[in-house]
Amino acid sequence: MFCLFAAIAMISHSPSADSAGMNGSGNASFSTCSPKVCIVGSGPAAFYTAQSLIKARQDVEVDLYERLPVPFGLVRFGVAPDHPEVKNVINTFTQTAKHSRCSFYGNVNVGKDVSVKELQQAYHAVVLSYGAEGNRSMGVPGEDLAGVYSAKDFVGWYNGLKSLSYLSCETAVILGQGNVALDVARVLLSPIDILKKTDITQPALEALAESQVRRVLVVGRRGPIQVACTIKELREMVNLPNTRPDMVAADFEGVTEALKDLQRPRKRLTELMLKTALEIPGEKEKQNKASRFWGLRFFRSPIEILADPDHNRTAGIRLGVNRLEGSGEGARAVLTGEVEDVTCGLVISSIGYKSIPIDPSVPFDSRKAIVPNNMGRIEQAAGLYCSGWLKTGPTGVIATTMNNSFDTARSMVEDMDLGTLDVSAAKTGSQSICALLEKRGVKPVTFSDWEKIDTVEMRRGEATGKPREKLLTVEEMLQVAQK
Repeated sequence: MFCLFAAIAMISHSPSADSAGMNGSGNASFSTCSPKVCIVGSGPAAFYTAQSLIKARQDVEVDLYERLPVPFGLVRFGVAPDHPEVKNVINTFTQTAKHSRCSFYGNVNVGKDVSVKELQQAYHAVVLSYGAEGNRSMGVPGEDLAGVYSAKDFVGWYNGLKSLSYLSCETAVILGQGNVALDVARVLLSPIDILKKTDITQPALEALAESQVRRVLVVGRRGPIQVACTIKELREMVNLPNTRPDMVAADFEGVTEALKDLQRPRKRLTELMLKTALEIPGEKEKQNKASRFWGLRFFRSPIEILADPDHNRTAGIRLGVNRLEGSGEGARAVLTGEVEDVTCGLVISSIGYKSIPIDPSVPFDSRKAIVPNNMGRIEQAAGLYCSGWLKTGPTGVIATTMNNSFDTARSMVEDMDLGTLDVSAAKTGSQSICALLEKRGVKPVTFSDWEKIDTVEMRRGEATGKPREKLLTVEEMLQVAQK
């Protein structure tokens, strides 16, 4: 039944039978066939690629396949709940999803429910845009202990993707000093009154309300001049209510002298760090009985996660002390041999996400954790493209992803125009893929099905004074979507 509707939808979204490849005599005439493109993933890179393709060519039809029943990827599951403005891009993505030449199929696990080769048979081009689902390993003893999490999983926990938490300790150490690391630190220390007005999940909110974490150290292997966060994120930490910064003045030796050579964004960020680290608190600050503390720690690399006496849980972390070779943003951290132990019950590794292979037929560079490509064209794989973090590695912000996705779309359109990508033969697109999925017992979730989930989540949130209360399991999502 689903595929029948999909076929009807496909016909209604397509040009007439003549232009779709049938002439008056009933014989195939494929010269004006609509190019059919499928995109694997439905995060920012996927939607920006789809948006650009639809805009660039008036005949292209785009289908997005997503493993989860819900779209939007890291915009839904990776953005801090107290940054709702970042999620406004969902409005643009929704417009794209509702375009007459775009369709969304959630709850379809490419590589498992359907292979990339099967997609290639059904579509003129396949774009892999499924992001970076894996975690980079620290490669140190003890990282498998209870109480050690990746930032990706921790962020997924408070955004409704994971079920994990351990907040029964006083000190948390976050490894890495990018924006995600500061997001995690801020959520750990934010007053509950702030968080309960966001779309943070109820289980996470309840766990944070009971949290014993009072001190968060954000550790980086290089120095203040190389820190990876932006001034906006740092300022949010500085201004966080009922918290006090706890810096080490020695980490900032020589930084004042280096300011004059820094470019403006880096200079402003460094000046704010210096002010935060070195200014003696005034009377008002002294009177402020801040019960929570945070601090940036520089020139430190993880050597080992230390276990409790029973060897079950994290009890601390051993950090190697570094010196820098070179200067500026290209400086390299080198271990000195000196170590420092920090007592903590929670270690969160925020050293980066990594992409993972989705299908053995797709080339993959395991060292760089990307698909080898040239401007989005996957090497030695005609008709296969990639965009987003799978293409570049996990770098940049949403605007970076947008530009890189536009580049991939541009490469595809160029290939269509030049004939490098053959779009002359008729392709079945979603019609045959839906038939395959139906045989395999997979029920895709359409965009209108997602809107049912969206409505339920918004309604639940409204009842508790929040913008949204997310459904937390795939089972719950499918129950709502398939009503």
